[in-house]
Amino acid sequence: MSVLNTSEMEISTFFLIGIPGMEHAHIWVLIPICRTYLLAILGNCTILFFIKTETSLHAPMYYFLSMLAFSDLGLSISSLPTMLRIFLFNATGISPNGCFAQEFFIHGFSVIESSVLIMSIDHFIAIYSSLRYTSILTSARVFKIGLIFAALCIMFVLPFPFILKRLKFCRKSLLSHSYCLHLDVMKLACSDNRVNVIYGLFVALTSLLYLGCISVSYMLILKLILGIASHKGRLKALNTCISHICAVFIFYVPWPPFIALPKNVSPVIRAIIADIFLLVPSNESHCVLSDESAD
Repeated sequence: MSVLNTSEMEISTFFLIGIPGMEHAHIWVLIPICRTYLLAILGNCTILFFIKTETSLHAPMYYFLSMLAFSDLGLSISSLPTMLRIFLFNATGISPNGCFAQEFFIHGFSVIESSVLIMSIDHFIAIYSSLRYTSILTSARVFKIGLIFAALCIMFVLPFPFILKRLKFCRKSLLSHSYCLHLDVMKLACSDNRVNVIYGLFVALTSLLYLGCISVSYMLILKLILGIASHKGRLKALNTCISHICAVFIFYVPWPPFIALPKNVSPVIRAIIADIFLLVPSNESHCVLSDESAD
């Protein structure tokens, strides 16, 4: 790799990694990865198909679920090509433009996913004003909410490829994961990347704002549930929220260890956590589906 890291010419190819030191076993690592991708893609496609074709599922909660399934599906498809190339053919090279495009879609679908998780508002309205639920959350209103969230998310991540493209990459070309992320790519730049750091921090804090909204909404939901006189009623109301809470944990819990990994951590551990960070949230819509179908 010395040739890749010492050249002073502007590089034309980035190099992704699989699991360092286990290149000989990549074909075996590919088996659980493919199973996870297959489960995510087929599962989310099935969810979208049934929500579209079954008129009984044309309700606000299932519209929110379809948005979550769509973002999960997009996240899976965005990272699948490089994963397959690395673990199946040991082809690690990717062009800068291809890398910038991949990180745009990965970050874009991730931010959409985090925004759709605000469907806790749906649960709050269902518990607080169940009789007016269908009049408050009409299909047209849910569709508009989805469009607004999607537009905002695209606006947030759209600058990423452009502020990466302005950087110069002339010494390092070896990335730290099996896919491209803004934080990973900008570290390779040999020019000033302060704009990237500041904007990346802004987007990360915005995502945490979504988590704050979810936390506040569930505090309000818990307050409403504790105010229900019937024990059976409290359990039923609480049951409607459990799987959504699980989905929130699945999405947000991998973030701290992924971002805060110390520099001296084993590259193998870093690569495994990075793959888990991407693969596990792509199946969270299945978790929410179990709750909705139970209701």
